[in-house]
Amino acid sequence: MRALIHQAFGPAEDVLALEDRPMPQPGPGQVRLRILLSPIHNHDLWTIRGTYGFKPELPAASGTEAVGVVDALGEGVENLAVGQRIATGGTFGAWAEYVVANAAGLIPVPEGLPDEAAAQLVSMPFSAISLLEFLNVREGDWIVQNAANGAVGRMLAQLGAARGVHVLGLVRRSDGVEELRAQGIENVVATDQDDWRAHASALTDGAPIVAGIDSVGGTASGDVLALLAENGTLVAFGAMSSPVMQIASGDVIFNQATVKGFWGSRVGQTMDAATRGELFAELVQRISDGTLTLPVAGIFDAADAADAVRATNTPGRVGKVLLRF
Repeated sequence: MRALIHQAFGPAEDVLALEDRPMPQPGPGQVRLRILLSPIHNHDLWTIRGTYGFKPELPAASGTEAVGVVDALGEGVENLAVGQRIATGGTFGAWAEYVVANAAGLIPVPEGLPDEAAAQLVSMPFSAISLLEFLNVREGDWIVQNAANGAVGRMLAQLGAARGVHVLGLVRRSDGVEELRAQGIENVVATDQDDWRAHASALTDGAPIVAGIDSVGGTASGDVLALLAENGTLVAFGAMSSPVMQIASGDVIFNQATVKGFWGSRVGQTMDAATRGELFAELVQRISDGTLTLPVAGIFDAADAADAVRATNTPGRVGKVLLRF
């Protein structure tokens, strides 16, 4: 079978290569999936660079999320069937024609949900909806996030609106405001404007902002923290620009703020099955009724992985880049 492998850590467009690998065989409690489509996520690229929380041994497989079809069943698997379409968001090595996965962690894909949406169902949408749960916000509350035009940022705005939670979005350039407005996402402020803080206050009409999500790092972390009300919570979700959060101690002390981290993979592992099932059911409903949109920026054959990575890194990209196997 074909699989994308890297022999060294580095930029994915430089180190990934399509290689022949033995066909994997499912063990007890496992299934083999024939992969249809797999998205390229930032955490996939960070893993290939060797800078993520998980660092595989070399030579290493790649990719973590996909939609596929059950191709073979391991001993003891009774809840899935050969030919059934499945989504997986935690199967390392998903950038391959076939992959073995634990049956217990797989999500059956409902009929009518396109492959392009099913391929993205788990990692980003589930992170976004889990983040809303993690924040423990209620209908009518205000939250703020930077990187509002990123994949999770767009989803968080859409899911928040569906739940009645107001989401103030921060983007770094004015063009980003119009891009989001074109997708029906309002309450967005561009921080390249001198009066952006006044604009943010006008949008919220002075209502307290109870929580903030920082996906950027650096001084952007402090910008989010400074907008929070007393006893607000700042959540570190990513570090797109800097691994260091620059925040003012006065904003933490005098507003009695809480700063905590959110790692979707760990949160998903510790979530009880009932809550997990409810959240996935909500995601499927929101995607099906158009409340939550999962745009696709392009689909590339696995042989063109370097071009796919470059497309992923294109500024202003809207939607995920998918690999076809």
